[in-house]
Amino acid sequence: MKFFETASKWQIEGNSVFHVADRTINSSEVVQTLAPHLTDERKARIDAVINQRTFRVATVVEHLYDIGNISAVMRSAESFGFLPFHIIERPGAKYKMSDRISRGSEKWLDIHRHSSTQSCLAGLRSAGFRIYAADLQAATVIDGVNVDAQKIFNSPKVAVVFGNERDGITSEAREMVDGCFKLSMHGFAQSFNISVAAALTFQIVYQSRARAETGCGDLSLEEKLAVRAHYYLRTLDGAEQYFR
Repeated sequence: MKFFETASKWQIEGNSVFHVADRTINSSEVVQTLAPHLTDERKARIDAVINQRTFRVATVVEHLYDIGNISAVMRSAESFGFLPFHIIERPGAKYKMSDRISRGSEKWLDIHRHSSTQSCLAGLRSAGFRIYAADLQAATVIDGVNVDAQKIFNSPKVAVVFGNERDGITSEAREMVDGCFKLSMHGFAQSFNISVAAALTFQIVYQSRARAETGCGDLSLEEKLAVRAHYYLRTLDGAEQYFR
């Protein structure tokens, strides 16, 4: 796993470049080299998962206190096929993923770490994302069927921001996003746990995009190749030995 930590950023267009065993190789070379060492069943499973992935729904978590919550949100994002995952780190925090909670989901996501809200959201904006935040102060309430959810989440590229467990999103995030929403609730509790809120939101995002036919499973051939290379590397223990 250590070898992959030095890999370059994923490329949305064209082949990714990977640094493995002191070599620089592209996605095609990774796939061709490792394919003979994977079972047909595993390769079929990887392809089935890739066919439901998207780079066009991004998750952002801002200043979370509990690394377990980040891991849980990752697990939900991965389950729905939403690849980009952005962590805006709380000042002074040292995050290490919890395998017990994430079940290794971080291996299958496109993870980006940021030191500031401004740099994260500005980068998403420049990449063409519309950005929305879960916010208890929001006037817009969403559930799985209302038109507000479809209006919010059916943009070609959409990012969803979740704030920390105590204060929610920062004022900086609130000023930078395109809009805010809160989840429909019908009890005495005023808010969901962050991991529950994220899972419910992802379900609504997925359903909204599926109805509008802007859903998942929209990777280009180049993107599929890059993700396949990434997954082959992450699937095989000691994969670097095949590149020496």
